[in-house]
Amino acid sequence: MSKQYFVYILTNYTNTVLYIGVTGDLIKRLWEHKQKLVDGFTKKYHVWKLIYYEVFDDIKNAITREKQIKNWRREKKFWLIKKTNPNLQELRII
Repeated sequence: MSKQYFVYILTNYTNTVLYIGVTGDLIKRLWEHKQKLVDGFTKKYHVWKLIYYEVFDDIKNAITREKQIKNWRREKKFWLIKKTNPNLQELRII
């Protein structure tokens, strides 16, 4: 079985801040964000709500995609999110 990698976008309660990240364990990483275990941007701005993610089989492709999205303007990031999650609802991961 191959490992999966995730590019994900989080926001805060009011959907005003976006954070783009990459991880090999999305469930664990989301838990860390919600528990505010890591000092930094997401802790400072209370960013914890998963609103978008993509799955990759190769870490290099995931990192490339993360960098691509991070370089986009805010409007394009919201366009990407709203294609699959128009109401910016928190996504559940099983």
